[in-house]
Amino acid sequence: MFDLKDYFLLFLIWVVSTILVKALFSRNKTKVHRPPSPLALPIIGHLHLLASIPHQALHKLSNRYGPIIHLFLGSVPCIVVSSPEIAKECLQSHESSFSDRPQIAAVDYLTYGSADFSFAPYGPYWKFMKRICMSELLGGRTLDQLRPIRQEETGRCLRIFLKKAKAGEAVDVGEQLMTLSNNVISRMIMSQRCCEDENEGGEVRKLVKEVAEITGKFNLSDFIWFCKNLDLQGFGKRVKEVRERFDFMMDRIIKEHEKERNERKELGEVGEIRDLLDILLDIYEDENSEMRLTMENIKAFIMDIFTAGTDTSAITTEWAMAELINHPNIMEKARQEIDSVIGQSRQVEESDVVNLPYLQAIVKETLRLHPTGPMIVRESTESCRIGGYEIPAKTRLFVNVWAIGRDSNQWENPLEFRPERFISKEGSGKSQLDVRGQHFHLLPFGSGRRGCPGISLALHVVQANLAALVQCFDWKVVGGNGTVDMEEGPGLTLPRAHPLICVPVPRLNSFPSI
Repeated sequence: MFDLKDYFLLFLIWVVSTILVKALFSRNKTKVHRPPSPLALPIIGHLHLLASIPHQALHKLSNRYGPIIHLFLGSVPCIVVSSPEIAKECLQSHESSFSDRPQIAAVDYLTYGSADFSFAPYGPYWKFMKRICMSELLGGRTLDQLRPIRQEETGRCLRIFLKKAKAGEAVDVGEQLMTLSNNVISRMIMSQRCCEDENEGGEVRKLVKEVAEITGKFNLSDFIWFCKNLDLQGFGKRVKEVRERFDFMMDRIIKEHEKERNERKELGEVGEIRDLLDILLDIYEDENSEMRLTMENIKAFIMDIFTAGTDTSAITTEWAMAELINHPNIMEKARQEIDSVIGQSRQVEESDVVNLPYLQAIVKETLRLHPTGPMIVRESTESCRIGGYEIPAKTRLFVNVWAIGRDSNQWENPLEFRPERFISKEGSGKSQLDVRGQHFHLLPFGSGRRGCPGISLALHVVQANLAALVQCFDWKVVGGNGTVDMEEGPGLTLPRAHPLICVPVPRLNSFPSI
C-alpha cells in the first residue's frame, strides 16, 4: 500500500527515469497475446494506480478493463483476476503453474530467507512442513483435544468484558479478541499464554500487527530494479528492528522450553499431547529425520502460525460484530437461534455451533464481504494460457478475493449484509456453499495445495467466540450515532480503519461458565 510519501518517491523516480530512458518498455518488442492493460508509465509501470488499499484500486481497474488484466508493477509482470471462472483456471486447472509464492524482500528477511512454511518455495521442505502442520497442529484429532483450551480462553475473555460491563466502561473489542486469539495460538504452540504478562502480551500483539502491516505494503525495492539496494521507504530499518525483537522473544521462549523438556524427560513425564514447539524440537534433534530443521526454520514457522492464526481470527470476529451492531435485526435473529438451541442457563460452546446454521451463515457472509486475505498472491513457475491469454513464467498472480465476493454477477445485492443467502430453503437449513476453496466465488481461505491449512481452527474459533459475544452481551457503540464505521484500513489481513469501541451490557442474569 502506498501513502503520500510513497507517491512522491514514485513521481521522482518517474521524472528521473524518463529523462534517462528514451525507449519505453523495450522488453515488449515481441508481440505476446496478453490481457487488457491500462497505459503504463516508464520504469514504474502501473505502480501509481495501486492507491493506499490495493484490492480496492485493482477492483476499480477490473471494472474498467475486465476480469483479467495485465499490469507491470515496476519491472514485475502481473495479472489480476477478478472472476471465479478465471480464478478456477489459475488455482485448479493450472494449479501446478501457480504453486509458488513471490519472493518479497521484507517477508524473506522476516522469515530468515523464506525458511518458513507460508512463503517457502513449493517442494520437499514445503510438503514436509505442511504435513507436520496438518497432522500435529491442525488435524481434527488435535483440534478436538485442544478444545478445552479454546473454551477456557473464551471464558477468560468474557470475564474481562463482564468486568467492564459492571463498571460501565468502554472496551476495544478488537484488542480483546486479539489477546484471546494470541493466547489460544500460544498455548497450542508452546503450552503457555504469551499474554499472561501484559508487557510481553502487548509486545506479541504489536509484532503480529507490524508483520501484517509491513508484509502488506508494496516495497519499491521489490519492483523497480535500480531501487533493489535502496531503502527509500525505510522498510529495511523497520524490518530489521521487528525481526530483532521477535528473535529476542523466541530465543528466550525456546531456551525455557528446552529446559522444561529436559526436566520432564529426566522425570519420565512425557504427556500424550505435545505442543508444536515440542514436535519441532524433536525433529530438530533427530539426526535421522526425513527433513532436518534449523532453529531459523522453527522460528520462521512459529512466526507464520502467530501471524496467520492470531490476526485473521480476531479481525473476522470484529468485522462480524460490527456488521451485527449495524444490523440489529440480524443480531436479534442470531440470539433467538442461540436461545432456542442452548437456552440462557449455560454458555454456548464449540460443540453447539453445528446446530446453529444461522450463526454459521453470519460468519460466511462476513468472510464474503470482509475476507481476511483480500488477495491470493502466487507466481507462475512456467508459461501457461489463462482466459485465452499467454501468461509467461515468473508472472505474479493476484486473485482479488475481495472483488469476487462483491461481484454483482455472482451475488444478488452484493454490498448488502444478508446471511440468508447462505441458508438453504430445502429442509436442513444448511447451505452447501462452503468457504473451503471448492466454490470459486467464495475464496476467503484460498484454494488448492497452497490454500490456508488452518480453515477448521479458524472456523472453530470465530464461530464459537462470535456466538458467545452475541449470547452474553448487548453492545453500545461509543460515539457517533450508534452505528459502526465500516472503513477498511491498510494491511495484509484487511484490518478495520477504526477500532470497534463498545460498552458491553450483560444480557444474561447469570454467567455460570464464566
